[in-house]
Amino acid sequence: MTVRGAGGGGGGGVFEAATGDGPPPPDAEQRSREVRTALDGLLQIRRLTGGRGAGPEGAPADWELRQPVRAVALVLEAGGIAPSSVDEGGARSSTGYRVRAGERPGTAVVEWLGPPGSGAAREEAEALGACVPVLARFGWDALLYRGPRGRRFLEVEPTGA
Repeated sequence: MTVRGAGGGGGGGVFEAATGDGPPPPDAEQRSREVRTALDGLLQIRRLTGGRGAGPEGAPADWELRQPVRAVALVLEAGGIAPSSVDEGGARSSTGYRVRAGERPGTAVVEWLGPPGSGAAREEAEALGACVPVLARFGWDALLYRGPRGRRFLEVEPTGA
């Protein structure tokens, strides 16, 4: 989700949902406010557009269906789940979720990643399991799968898709 006027520290930046492939936020308190503002905006959009027959938390709006990576990342971050991050060289620098596009349109994949030796692989079943109720609360179904090398991931799609 992109929100003008949030982020950047100067009030004129653009908020981007943390997908787990960016740098860690420099100011956690400021980031928390930005995430709350973005989530409030998302819920307002859902209220105004009717959200496919459910309450504002229950079903993604049409624009979310076109941008599932951003929408899923915002919901996870707003739900208190930490995103992974990468350093300037692109190396994983913290453990958390990573959201990427799924193979099918309108879907996203959530992985649990961390730096080498961080234990992310051992944590992934429990950590991804904690993502499921957060996603369900906001109208997303998440199914747990095992991928290559036995790593687990969630395939996420709108409820009822």
